[in-house]
Amino acid sequence: MRQPQLPLTDLDRLSVDEICSNGIHHSREVKRAHALSCLDRGIPEAQTLDVLGMGRTALWRTRSAYLQGGVAHAIFDVARAGRPVVYGTDAKARVTALPCSAPPKGRQRCTLVELERAAHQEVGLGAVSRKTVRRRLKKRPQALAAADVVHRRTHRKGLPLHARPACAVCQTTA
Repeated sequence: MRQPQLPLTDLDRLSVDEICSNGIHHSREVKRAHALSCLDRGIPEAQTLDVLGMGRTALWRTRSAYLQGGVAHAIFDVARAGRPVVYGTDAKARVTALPCSAPPKGRQRCTLVELERAAHQEVGLGAVSRKTVRRRLKKRPQALAAADVVHRRTHRKGLPLHARPACAVCQTTA
């Protein structure tokens, strides 16, 4: 394989070395930084591909991205388009806290329909659906606050079950 030269500037070399040595980056970013460092040092391309476990196209794309836009363009991913977040963390926390309130009189717990109606009364949660409430409350300890929670001790059949009182989960008094 041919070995094209890719000389990094001193500032770029420092930032690549920092990314390689710092443990707060994604593994793909560290791998791209190592690839740029290998290209800068003149290490043969075949050896770089074998050691880093990259394909030729990935190395080629990293090299061309560096030449087009510098280290930041070559190493870090561009933000991808996606559906915008509908509910923020405050709204999600309010939905999660709904089952912690007292259930209606004569009931031990609220149904999803009642939780949905309660969410519609909250400010900023007018358009929340029952499916959103269900997804938000699924497998969360706060969702189990209105009743005793039963857990299996192990995954084997025939072993006893144990119960935990609901007030231990959410610290509410009903």
